[in-house]
Amino acid sequence: MKQDREYLEQHKCCCGHDHSHEHDHDHEGECGCGHDHSHEHDHEECGCGHDHPHEHDHHEHGNGTETAGPGEKKVYILENLGCAHCAAKMEEKIRNLPGVSSATITYATKQLRIQGEDVDRLIPEIERICTSIEPDVKVVHKDAEKTAFHQGEAANGKKNGRREQEEVSGERKDLACILAGAVLFAAGEILEHMGFDTRVTFFIYLLAYVILGIEILWTAFRNLTKGHVFDENFLMSIATLGAFAIGDYPEAVGVMLFYRIGEFFQEKAVAKSRRQIMEAVDMRPEVVSRVVGDEIRVIGAGEARVGDILLVRPGDRIPLDSVIIEGESRIDTSPITGEPVPVHVGRGAQVISGCVNTSGQLKVRVEKVLEESMVTRILDSVENAAASKPKMDRFITRFAKIYTPVVVAAAAATAVIPSLVTGDWNYWIYTALSFLVMSCPCALVLSVPLAFFAGIGAGSRKGILFKGGLSIEAMSTVKAVVMDKTGTITEGNFVVQEIVPATGGMELDRRTENASDQLLALCAACEKHSTHPIAASITARAEKEGLVLAEPESLEEIAGHGIHAVVDGREVLCGNKKLMDQYGIFLEDEETNCFGSVVYVAVDGFYTGRITVSDTIKQGAKAAVRSLKQKNVATAMLTGDRQESAGAVAEEIGLDEVRAKLLPEDKLSELKKLREKYGSVMFVGDGINDAPVLAGADVGAAMGSGADAAIEAADVVFMTSSMEAIPQSIEIARSTRRISWQNVVFALIVKVAVMILGLCGFASMWAAVFADTGVAMLCVLNSIRILYKKQ
Repeated sequence: MKQDREYLEQHKCCCGHDHSHEHDHDHEGECGCGHDHSHEHDHEECGCGHDHPHEHDHHEHGNGTETAGPGEKKVYILENLGCAHCAAKMEEKIRNLPGVSSATITYATKQLRIQGEDVDRLIPEIERICTSIEPDVKVVHKDAEKTAFHQGEAANGKKNGRREQEEVSGERKDLACILAGAVLFAAGEILEHMGFDTRVTFFIYLLAYVILGIEILWTAFRNLTKGHVFDENFLMSIATLGAFAIGDYPEAVGVMLFYRIGEFFQEKAVAKSRRQIMEAVDMRPEVVSRVVGDEIRVIGAGEARVGDILLVRPGDRIPLDSVIIEGESRIDTSPITGEPVPVHVGRGAQVISGCVNTSGQLKVRVEKVLEESMVTRILDSVENAAASKPKMDRFITRFAKIYTPVVVAAAAATAVIPSLVTGDWNYWIYTALSFLVMSCPCALVLSVPLAFFAGIGAGSRKGILFKGGLSIEAMSTVKAVVMDKTGTITEGNFVVQEIVPATGGMELDRRTENASDQLLALCAACEKHSTHPIAASITARAEKEGLVLAEPESLEEIAGHGIHAVVDGREVLCGNKKLMDQYGIFLEDEETNCFGSVVYVAVDGFYTGRITVSDTIKQGAKAAVRSLKQKNVATAMLTGDRQESAGAVAEEIGLDEVRAKLLPEDKLSELKKLREKYGSVMFVGDGINDAPVLAGADVGAAMGSGADAAIEAADVVFMTSSMEAIPQSIEIARSTRRISWQNVVFALIVKVAVMILGLCGFASMWAAVFADTGVAMLCVLNSIRILYKKQ
């Protein structure tokens, strides 16, 4: 998902330094300001002058289409879509239409994403294709649905009310048919066991069958006239009518009853799963409280405009991306970023839609309308991701095309061949009919996409935005995680770590008694006019300590060395070892136990002390690396920093490998070496120069606080910018893949087992119905476990 600049600025470090400040780096890692901070290679551009788009063959994300092609892209909603296998057939036919370059139907979101020339002109043909496969399907443009959503509370409520009323009415009708059929079936069984005439029981069974199956029979006939021979309704009709033909009336009615019950609960399970996943990511508000003078007016969220003042009460979600103009509170950002610790905010702070106001009442000014706010962009990202199908999904779709004809052929062979040998036509025809019931591949086709969609939803709840099923699939096989240092492992904000005055205690300034404070104040006086991150960190530390900073009488920056200044009539040198050597300053102590950049200070030709400045390691970095090792994932760091600093960071958090002093183009070659050593690798970065490496990795992950180019090139975005998201994302990916395979294997094993038992005379058509609808329902329930699994 593309992150706009305003959002990114909110999540950058709070040090206030200009991290884009560029200095000329030499190969010793020293910049023109004289400070030793070679790790800023991480923020250089690659220098090749080329644009580095995502070039993986295996990466498909963002647009949700199978292939790129000419023409416009449109998204439509397929209302009343109720069959995953039917959706696959619709997709294939729509994709073959003239003028269509790509088409993808996502069963989990009921969306058709299509690209081609003058797509709107094809809508009648698309509707004809969809209704020929599922008669009740309606094609609605997504923008029309959004417009309806944005019409306000009344319009939105009416539309939702009508839709819910229709759904409830349909459910009641289905339930009434099932109950009536069940009562008649039970009556027929009782009368048959009491010895009533066969004509009486036949009439009762026939009436029960008509009530339960008339809709299925009519749909099967209508679809048959359109050439859909292997339609689920047709196969069920043939199986139950065949049972009637051989005189097994209770079996025919019982199978139809069990099938209708299974379909009813399967539809309920799928609908509930959809709602649970969408509720996890769809945080768009229906209404907002707009402040007009002294009045509070409740309006539709889509009616709010930039500049409107909204009231946000304690416990409410921030409705739209806004700026606080009145009030203070603590904001729970976990719905967006996954970060569990609430953040204190006050007047002037930017707040993101979807976050929860936990305490004080706030008045906020709208900065972005609903369609541009974070809640809508996250929903769009999830929907886009769901449209990017993994290889496993495509394999199952292709497999389903072969599976159904093969099983139907096996049913025909079972009905004829053994019967010719044994003469027992009734038994073998009955067995063959049970095969027909199991020949529908819905359980297989449904289980995989729903599992991946649940995985995408589970990630979004933790601030992890996967860009597609392929991203999850690739991440599940990752053997090594390779990371950039600045902004990924470290915060990206420089902090003074150590202030060491020279022994001997030369008096510097009578305004401060502490030698460390004297050294800091003198160095900050020289650095306070610089915007460089290291200079800013020294000045910030002095201001935090409340030190009074003198104004330099003269100041000269010596490129690649440091600063030569006159402060209070004294000659002051602040810079690296090269500067000290140039002026012949003897350094009595060059050692430091703290990784980072060292600024040496000399006054009037005598060494006075040193200040060590370094980036801070992110909280949770060590725990994240430990978690990766528990998952048998190797860890490595690629950085442009000095070997000493990089090694200290790697040792601190427990990385397996570190490659330092790398130019941007070197990172890609080192990544390839690590891939050869470990196998599939994921690279995590945030800088502009990381885009080529992100594109070159098997899986590219970008920190949400990083550069636009890195976010665009990545397969997954960590909104929280926390390293803990790395092992969490791998666990979600592995769980998703594991559960999807569980579904496929379980469905196939049950179907094959029932077929074998049927051939051996131990399984009835009732078992066959369970192998179809029952297995599908269990696969749906298994898929939804990903949302509630602790990562």
